[in-house]
Amino acid sequence: MKSIDDRRLKLYAVAESQGGYFSAKQALSCGYSHRLQYYHKEKGHWVEIERGCFRLMNYPSSPNEDFIRWSFWSRNRGDTAQAAVSHESALAFHELGDIVPSKIHLTVPRAFRKKAAGGCVLHRKILSPEALEKHEGFLVTTPLQSIIDVAEGDTGVEQLEQALRDAFQKGLLVPATVTKTEMAPTARKRIEGVMDAIRRKPVL
Repeated sequence: MKSIDDRRLKLYAVAESQGGYFSAKQALSCGYSHRLQYYHKEKGHWVEIERGCFRLMNYPSSPNEDFIRWSFWSRNRGDTAQAAVSHESALAFHELGDIVPSKIHLTVPRAFRKKAAGGCVLHRKILSPEALEKHEGFLVTTPLQSIIDVAEGDTGVEQLEQALRDAFQKGLLVPATVTKTEMAPTARKRIEGVMDAIRRKPVL
């Protein structure tokens, strides 16, 4: 039987890696029975964000709070997050370009069934592990994958160019890597056109 301190320390370690959030299944694995979970929720020690998702009361807020909450929302029955922050939202996270998306963009598997609320846009696509980065409580597409994703959409040429320039200047990407990466023909055409423009107008 786990001691109170043992339970508390294990749960805090889990929550700390996820911006203060944790699932009911994670709490259970730390030694909190369903009865204890109800007790801590009723006492106000835990804030119930939605069914099966909690946050430690008074835990410091995170600048990526929305990303963490959407990640928990996307969890399947196995308690695994299905969504990754992507497209314009991922560019903003990586500070590439000056796009300020009005909604959070997430990429989910094609078989994902949950319907998102109005503040979120879902993109359905299979992402390889190499296309993802793990951060505190959520997944986000890499700078390269994020640029490829927006290039497949209707993001303006100027915005795409600025995102690529920023990625090169910050050392997050090199032109050779972009050129060698497989991508859809539409994205390839747009990105190669932008890279030609960058070569003609290098930043001094």
